[in-house]
Amino acid sequence: MARHHEVVIIGGGNAGVSLAARLKRYGIKDIALIEPKEHHLYQPLFSHIAGGRALVKEAVRSQESVTPKGVAWIKDRAMDVDAKSNSVALASGSTVTYEHLVVCPGLQYHWDAVPGLAASVHSPYGASHYEFELAPKLWTLLSSMTSGTVIFTMPPGPVKCAGASQKPMYLACDYWREQGVLESIRVVMVQPYPTVFGIPEVDRELDRNIAEYGIELRTNSELVAVDAADRVATIRNNKDNSSEELRYDVLNAVPPQSAPDWLKTTDLPAPGDHHGFVEVDTRTLRHSRYPNVWSLGDAAGTANSKAGGALRKQTKVLAKNLLSARKGEALSAKYNGYSVCPFTVSRRTVVFAEFDANYQPMPTIPKVPTWKESRLSWWVDRDMFPQVYWHLILKGRA
Repeated sequence: MARHHEVVIIGGGNAGVSLAARLKRYGIKDIALIEPKEHHLYQPLFSHIAGGRALVKEAVRSQESVTPKGVAWIKDRAMDVDAKSNSVALASGSTVTYEHLVVCPGLQYHWDAVPGLAASVHSPYGASHYEFELAPKLWTLLSSMTSGTVIFTMPPGPVKCAGASQKPMYLACDYWREQGVLESIRVVMVQPYPTVFGIPEVDRELDRNIAEYGIELRTNSELVAVDAADRVATIRNNKDNSSEELRYDVLNAVPPQSAPDWLKTTDLPAPGDHHGFVEVDTRTLRHSRYPNVWSLGDAAGTANSKAGGALRKQTKVLAKNLLSARKGEALSAKYNGYSVCPFTVSRRTVVFAEFDANYQPMPTIPKVPTWKESRLSWWVDRDMFPQVYWHLILKGRA
């Protein structure tokens, strides 16, 4: 059986829900949202949960409650897109046809890409705050430490909110310092790039905190194997191709990521893109070959750092451009590559990184150095943003 909607959105996360709400406000009445999950998660709070600064219940709502009124929720999983016939195949065997399609299914985690990684994060000594179910487990492990070695890792390649890999580390270090045990704990951060983040102004602030906490930073390095039974992590230095084995008491790992496998097999990614991201004009967010296909968020082939802050800008651009295309008008709205990453460098301060697709600073308030560590930025990230998300962003009003 087939059903038809004017606008079909694949993915009911931040991108899909906020875009559906905005399009609804702009007057489009026939919108469908394809999303199989029962619960909607606010992922920026995962780091705070893992660092003991937020409760699990603060980060979750039912999918039904956040789906905009008047938007059809198709509780199913997209399995294929035929852009030539304007159709989406679903896991249930049914088909949805469309006049405009928006693809925003998010990223897929590849736990098996690193030998032993899946076993390690599900062992009594491992976790990953990128998984909602494992975030509270990480805080249980970190808060009970009084000595030993803890390793935090980030993989190379595209990662959703790459800076989030570091956040529980700083929250834990500040906690251990308050408890008087920090000097007895060896903290190792594995970072695949030449610096801790990539923006000089932000790097200076983070490096200062790293030095104060005594964190061992491994740059140009990645986790390549884990022995969960013996608690040994193998770290490779990609600059000189050397390796070291580190025995750990706690391992917090971020998995390698890409677009979903089903998306890679469609005609939507650019030829040769093994990550599988949807090929779009990075300014208008319209597909480069199919004018009625659009994409935003983590699965879009844009040059910006993947983060919720980037989505807030992208949603407005895509909604306006889809409306223009619907009327046969030129696309006037342009996405400028903005992204943002708040680093919780202590349990009460944040380094707020705002930047463009070239990793050049792009502060919301011109000439204001938001990358400076501050308590105000903590309030914005921890207290204000969640409220803005649930009450404004998901309703298409921010």
